[in-house]
Amino acid sequence: MTDIASPTELSNNGPLAGLTVLDLTRVLSGPYCTMMLADMGARVIKVEQPGKGDDTRGWGPPFQNGESSYFLSVNRNKESVTLNFKHPDGRAVLDQLITQADVLVENFRPGTLARQGLGYDDLAASYPRLVYCSISGFGQTGPRRSEPGYDAVMQGEGGLMSITGPADGAPYRLGVAIADIVTGMFAAYGVAMGLLARERTGRGQFIDVGMLDSVAAVLTYQAGICFATGQAPPRLGNQHPTIVPYESLTASDGSIVVAVGNDSLFQKFCGVLEAPAVAEDPRFATNKGRVEHQDELRPLLAKRLRTRTRAEWLAALKESGVPCGSVRDLAEVLSDPQLLERMMVLPMTHPKAGPMQVLGIPVKLADTAGSVRTPPPVLSQHTHAVLEEIGYDAARITALEEAAVI
Repeated sequence: MTDIASPTELSNNGPLAGLTVLDLTRVLSGPYCTMMLADMGARVIKVEQPGKGDDTRGWGPPFQNGESSYFLSVNRNKESVTLNFKHPDGRAVLDQLITQADVLVENFRPGTLARQGLGYDDLAASYPRLVYCSISGFGQTGPRRSEPGYDAVMQGEGGLMSITGPADGAPYRLGVAIADIVTGMFAAYGVAMGLLARERTGRGQFIDVGMLDSVAAVLTYQAGICFATGQAPPRLGNQHPTIVPYESLTASDGSIVVAVGNDSLFQKFCGVLEAPAVAEDPRFATNKGRVEHQDELRPLLAKRLRTRTRAEWLAALKESGVPCGSVRDLAEVLSDPQLLERMMVLPMTHPKAGPMQVLGIPVKLADTAGSVRTPPPVLSQHTHAVLEEIGYDAARITALEEAAVI
């Protein structure tokens, strides 16, 4: 087994090293996508609004020495360039940046960039190798294409809220912006596929990623239930629609979570609970039977579980090989020795925020590992350097600043 190298100690050996991404995104879905690309070695130039930047720079509290913790969480490994590309001089700068880009990612409302001559069709003739990814709420086609996309709305419109929350209570939004995040993941996947295809064809292409499509794609077995029965699955709280017991259960001093995913595990589970009558009951011998007779099964389990503490049950269940755990808060999770060993919490020093931590990279490539190389940029941190790189001298840069172009 290959050891995991520390992502903060690696040079840029990622699979996307040498590629440049022009990032015209803001908030979460787009920045999450471009962070994934940056983590895997791509140079990401984040274009932000002069004087304001990405909307999330103002989202808080909390702030770390004036820097939004929200922004800091999804913008590492990027360079910040401020640019008003609606101004003719700013557009000239953007055009120069496009000439050097392998990938352009944007999450404006459909048609916004096309009206400025910056849509894929406008650029493809001059830049045939450009991989152009557009992220939007409902995609670039269809009757709802012009509607804005926000995570909370998409969790509702995409059905996630209808299957999340207590059975007898209100629908819940997930505690993270899962619609934004999975959309960013699908977008990064699409960009990677576009780059792979370019290696074979020599041509870039347009990638259309919609938030509603992305949420629908993660419905998986819940959608399968609806397809099979013709009925919308109900909210079940912490219970599973097709596996029993696969849920939170109450011990004498609080809750544990068990994942009894097959009949063999159920026998082990009953052995730990010292409930031979339950194990031998033909109603509960198979998962199908346990699902059909779950209302009779749960009181029997609950009676046994109340006899011992969480710690006692967890120790016994783990020893027997039954998947289980406790419900932990984020402070407990982020100090877990397992995550620390796996480099999933990494220290950094930010030029304004100071010492900080970021989450690590979950995909561990053995030979071309991703890396966390630089902290999230302060607004406009790299504007001068990038403009100098594309041929702007000090006098021209000063003129652009005076005209509020950068």
